[in-house]
Amino acid sequence: MRTLKARLASAPVTTVRVLASDTVSIETGALVVGIHASSDGPQVAPGADDLDQALGGTLAAALGAVGFTGKPEEIAKIPTLGALPAPLVLAVGLGERPDDGYDPETLRRASGAAARALSGTASAALALPASTADEAEAVALGALLGAYEFSRYRTGERKEPVGELTVLSAADGADAAVERASTVAEAVSLVRDLVNMPPSDLWPAKFADIAEDAGTKAGLTVEVLDETELKEAGYGGISGVGQGSVNPPRLVRLAYGHPDASRTVAFVGKGITFDSGGLSLKPANSMDWMKSDMGGAGAVLGALITIARLGLPVNAVGYLCLAENMPSGTAMRPSDVLHTFSGKTVEVLNTDAEGRLVLVDGIARAAQDSPDLIVDVATLTGAQIVALGWRTSGVMANDDAIREEVVEVAVSQGEAAWGMPLPDELRKGLDSPVADIANLNPDRWGAMLAAGIFLREFVPDGVRWAHIDMAGPAFNKAEPYGYTPKGGTGAITRTLVALAERYAADGGRAAD
Repeated sequence: MRTLKARLASAPVTTVRVLASDTVSIETGALVVGIHASSDGPQVAPGADDLDQALGGTLAAALGAVGFTGKPEEIAKIPTLGALPAPLVLAVGLGERPDDGYDPETLRRASGAAARALSGTASAALALPASTADEAEAVALGALLGAYEFSRYRTGERKEPVGELTVLSAADGADAAVERASTVAEAVSLVRDLVNMPPSDLWPAKFADIAEDAGTKAGLTVEVLDETELKEAGYGGISGVGQGSVNPPRLVRLAYGHPDASRTVAFVGKGITFDSGGLSLKPANSMDWMKSDMGGAGAVLGALITIARLGLPVNAVGYLCLAENMPSGTAMRPSDVLHTFSGKTVEVLNTDAEGRLVLVDGIARAAQDSPDLIVDVATLTGAQIVALGWRTSGVMANDDAIREEVVEVAVSQGEAAWGMPLPDELRKGLDSPVADIANLNPDRWGAMLAAGIFLREFVPDGVRWAHIDMAGPAFNKAEPYGYTPKGGTGAITRTLVALAERYAADGGRAAD
């Protein structure tokens, strides 16, 4: 048995341990079991057979009697009435039984839904399918992410997450797999915290301080450029966006190296700590959740911390492009021309198309690290939500193989993504009569794609690059589901970590 801790920054410490035990003898506050849907009614999933026997083989029948079907994430609670040391059984639906192994995302969502339903419970044992290390990791990660609560600003009674989680598994490698889940969950929880924080408590310099502290503790090399250094070094995009705020901009560089690494990945995150739209002011109902506009930078920070803590044999650099986009007498104006770090000039047609302006400075700087892949991550366009909805990110790239690789990796982590084109005919809409390029196409059609085309213009020839637009997935305005809470989600953090793992393992398919 091994005890691990996920330090959820906004909540009491949730402990997760691995235990090769049966469900009949373990002492815990609640037992979580998986239930499959079938034409014959609910069926008990592997991991809870001995529990079902202890209850006289009546578990499935009892659930069916109360209308439980076993559909994914369905929840039912049944008291054991002294038949077991655990006073409560929580059944969670897994859908139909798979023919060949369990989809990790099914297990993540089920355990996440169970952890949310057990909020306030001192302890719980997860008797979900975990016959392999990968399954044990999925169960642990889903439960830890599902247990997340952001309650630091509540002065009354707080909703407490489940206190201790036990993953019941005898699989080889389960301890290491659950330890990885704990490390990843801690980083995602940090990203969620940052996204959920009000902009009055998270301005660019404060974000930079948090990144420097957390990054240094994780073993990263951290460099922070302030507003004076940004101007002197020619970061006109970041400087221009941030010049209207009393809270000046920052650029944070995070670096991790491994002696056995042969590949380098670079991640660039949009970090607009609040986006009013600038002088091109947003309508009120589009502004109230713009504290989330730094989600890309949050994901990059979380990924770099995780890469370092996992000790992956890859070199990784991350750039957090931090600014607050505010209207004032010093704000950039429509028709201003910015001189970016790449040397190219940009005519600003709309100050609410600011994320791409900070990103191009980060992309140009990241290219100097000679990476095998650059991935920028941003809550970039409302057009992404129009095209793909709130849960699916759009992925664009300067190479089809790279685009599909990033989509494949994201989907493998349960982070929905869809590959999108960069049609050449949209480039003409970005022409400017006074500068090298305009910051948006006045024609609204294809706006997500036009933003990707704009970014591509700043990627040097020969550099592999992908862009992830996660405007919707970064912030859940609806009700919680699976392991995803309301508010900040920590989206794409796990995708970036998985990309780094792939490049550590085989150099990345698209790099061959």
